[in-house]
This record gives sequence, C-alpha cells and structure tokens, in this order.
Amino acid sequence: MTQGYYTVLENTPLTDTVWRMILKGDTTALTAPGQFVNLKIDGLYLRRPISVCDFGPDSLTLLYKTVGEGTRRMTAYAPGEKIDLLCGLGNGFDLSLSGDRPLLIGGGVGIPPLYRLAKELLEQGRTVQVILGFNTAQEIFYEDEFRALGAQVTIATADGSRGVHGFVTDAMAGLSYTYFYTCGPLPMYHAIERVVSGSGQYSFEERMGCGFGACMGCTCKTKYGNKRICKDGPVLKREEIVW
Repeated sequence: MTQGYYTVLENTPLTDTVWRMILKGDTTALTAPGQFVNLKIDGLYLRRPISVCDFGPDSLTLLYKTVGEGTRRMTAYAPGEKIDLLCGLGNGFDLSLSGDRPLLIGGGVGIPPLYRLAKELLEQGRTVQVILGFNTAQEIFYEDEFRALGAQVTIATADGSRGVHGFVTDAMAGLSYTYFYTCGPLPMYHAIERVVSGSGQYSFEERMGCGFGACMGCTCKTKYGNKRICKDGPVLKREEIVW
C-alpha cells in the first residue's frame, strides 16, 4: 500500500451515472487486477473505496457510479486537481487458476475491475468470455473497450432493450468455461451460485471504515473464519465462502 497525492488527468461521464477518472501517480503497489484504492474526499470523514479498472507505470483508471454524497463530490474534480489516495489495497484475482477459457461476469458498477483482468488473461493467451449485465441499454458502458481487447462479449439487460433479455445468469446458459470470475452486487452472486459450475472467484463490495484491515468493519464469513474484505479480499474463492 502507498499513500500520496494523485493528479486528476481526466474526469468525464460515460453514462448518466457512471464516470471515468484517470489519475497520475505512484502505481507500484498495484500488483493484480481486482485491487482497489481509497480516496479522501474533501469535506467527508471516511475515505471512499473504488476498484481499479486499469493502470500503467504512473497512472490508473477508475470507473465509479454516483450513488451517494462521496461519489457525487468526485464528479466535481477537474484536471489538475489533486486527491489524497491510498493505493494498492486488497488482494486481487488469481489468474493462475483460469484455465484456457475463463468466464468473466460483471454486473453494473462491478464491471470495472474485470477490464484489467480480461486484459491480463488475454495477454496470457486465454480465450476470454465476458458477460456484462445492466438494467437497461442506457446504462451500458465499456462494451467496446472489452471488445477492443479481444474478449468475447455478451450483453444482458433486465428490460431486454439490448442483448440477452434477462440477467447475467440467463446469458450464462449453455456456455462452456474452465473457470469463472465475477464482480457485482450480492443478489447477483446468489443467482450465479444457483447455476454456475466448477470453481471461481467472487469480488465482494462492502462498506469500509479504514480500507486496510484495522477496523474489522467489513468482515465476511468463510469456512476458515471471518475474513476482512478490505485486506483478505475483496476477492475470495468460491470454495471458501459461507453464503
């Protein structure tokens, strides 16, 4: 983990509620897709955890949804401004278990960390299948970016306005895959558990106090005792989770 001030390079809307922020700063603590950062927002006490969509030698990309006061205030940051950031938090996805044909399943704002995961898996020569789930076509983001990487992308919308009519689980029907990775809301995870086969990894979203394991405020029950989502996660293996 590193702490420092990161400079805003870009902060633009992708949809009515989803924004992309690109920051310049130290990314040496980012070692795996699925890690996150914790931002100090001016005027608010607790930092806001945001998953990392992508990163380079001295920059990182965040995609965030405006769902509360913290993320609403994030939209006001302009290029050139600086943000106090804790970078490289949590344990990311384990790519060594993917097999030749992994399946990536993302729901809404859970999609961003899967982008970096898809990029690294494709660089390893894997055939990457991606399912992106949204409520409606107007909410779709990063479809073209996943396709540009070379991933096989399926869109699912709950209202049927684009792609498969239904949820990500409807799009999973009939697919063959060696392993799965997923990030999204908890109800989506329960639905996936009812239809998925084989092993996989879930990236959990939780409210966090500190973001680095000190406060014990974001624990998840596992077969090996309670684990802290911010430090032991956010990625946990399917076999260890107690639902």
